[in-house]
Amino acid sequence: MNLFIKLVQVVFLYGFYLLGSWLHDFLQIPLPGSIIGLLLVWGALSMNVLSLKWIESGAHSLLSVLPIFFIPATVAVMNYGHFFSGKGSLLIPITIVSTFLTMGVASFVSQTVAKRLGKRKAGSECN
Repeated sequence: MNLFIKLVQVVFLYGFYLLGSWLHDFLQIPLPGSIIGLLLVWGALSMNVLSLKWIESGAHSLLSVLPIFFIPATVAVMNYGHFFSGKGSLLIPITIVSTFLTMGVASFVSQTVAKRLGKRKAGSECN
């Protein structure tokens, strides 16, 4: 029974993907259909149109196998050895700098949002 529930939830999530792909084709939106579908799921969850319990275990099942999908991309990089042989040493510092830059920007944004929400909450408690 649990497997059936997960399967139904995965099919439901796949429906959002198909809807996003259809919107991409129909409206010529410059985003991939999968991203549009993800935004539709996020919007439905944010507006409480979709309950998290309706998709949670199916989403966890998909996330548990997600690393498998990176294997083909990693193997495909092996076809471009000539590109990485000359510039491969530059990729290491670029990766390190971009990682720290991403972490810094993410922490700055999260701190700013937390402070604004804290001020809003404090302001509403005073009224």
